[in-house]
Amino acid sequence: MGDIRAAVIAEAMSWVGTPYHHLAAVKGAGVDCVMLLVAVYKAVGVLDPEFDPRPYSPQWFLHRSEEKFIGHLLPLASRTQTPVPGDVVLYRFGRTASHGAILVDPERIVHAHRPSRRVELCELRRLERRLDSYWTVLP
Repeated sequence: MGDIRAAVIAEAMSWVGTPYHHLAAVKGAGVDCVMLLVAVYKAVGVLDPEFDPRPYSPQWFLHRSEEKFIGHLLPLASRTQTPVPGDVVLYRFGRTASHGAILVDPERIVHAHRPSRRVELCELRRLERRLDSYWTVLP
């Protein structure tokens, strides 16, 4: 695994336990799934420090068919059929891909999970039926 991928995983793991809070991005205080991805990839120098997709509604994916999550990823990433640690995993809730996680290893992800009310490390298969796609933002 490359240094940048190891840095992504280490940074993602450092967020585990942070409470879930819509639109927030403060390690230890609050973060949602979108801002977790943004914060992690900014911290390792992959995303422009000025990039910020906020504001967005907590229910945007229930009322629209527009792929907002994927729309934000498209200029920054590419879809992959062979994900590796450090890649983004997208899940479909409602009409669109609307939940993101970071692949830690072939079986686990880190994500800000609203029902769990925190950032957690969990089994990839836990959300398997909702899996939408994998994306790579790393070289």
